[in-house]
Amino acid sequence: MSDTPAAAFFDLDRTLMSGSSAFYFGKAAYREGLLPMSRLFVDGSAALMFKLFGASDEQSEAIRDRILATVAGVEAQKLTSLAPQVIEELLPQIRPEADALLDMHREAGRDVYIISASPIEIVGELASALEITGGLGTQSEIVDGVYTGQLAAPFCYGEGKADVIRRLAAEKGYDLGRCYSYSDSASDLPMMQIVGHPVAVNPDRSLMSIAHRRGWPVVEFNRTRKQVTRTAAVGLLAATTGAAGVFAGIRIGEANVQRTVSRTLGLDGKRS
Repeated sequence: MSDTPAAAFFDLDRTLMSGSSAFYFGKAAYREGLLPMSRLFVDGSAALMFKLFGASDEQSEAIRDRILATVAGVEAQKLTSLAPQVIEELLPQIRPEADALLDMHREAGRDVYIISASPIEIVGELASALEITGGLGTQSEIVDGVYTGQLAAPFCYGEGKADVIRRLAAEKGYDLGRCYSYSDSASDLPMMQIVGHPVAVNPDRSLMSIAHRRGWPVVEFNRTRKQVTRTAAVGLLAATTGAAGVFAGIRIGEANVQRTVSRTLGLDGKRS
């Protein structure tokens, strides 16, 4: 048992929630007249594909660029005022199994953070609503109270997430060897490799392969429903009919998630 503090870091999209937080930001921006309907439609289609299949580095960078372009010239206070609308829609999207994991880490005495490529204004508010330690996200440059459309810090994605965690660990005194990180995507390998307890959550194919080779825990939340949704949506997008296979996965129910996940990850409510 060590007195050195530890933390748990959770990716947001497709980890804490099943879809894309950027889409809900886009909806709020549209309602405030910051985004045209055509862009919202495109972003909605992209959000569906992301929910089902994830995103490449290029797609993630394109989302970053669209968000930066959307806020360029906008007063910072206006974006801050959008946060409550976005959070109201995001909270129901948080998976109950993931919420249980947040609770377990808090009860074990660890600090808990969301770390996401989404805007820090949204991620920070969501962390506050979930009553966890904090949110780490992408920071846009503000000059004289107005967004410039440029980044104020490196993009909080890939190696950028690892850099943010390293800086925070140095500031807070966290022992990274005792910290946890959770993600669905191989794009988050940099942040998963610097902690002692990386956990793959509903992982994409690349991360699943890496997790198996390295002996990392793999947790799958409600995989059966995800596969049903994937099959139905692919059929709709392709405008085809006929039978589609449904592959059953591990279903971790809300009632027993704390016991099952705790045993799987070796948490058991202990500080470690």
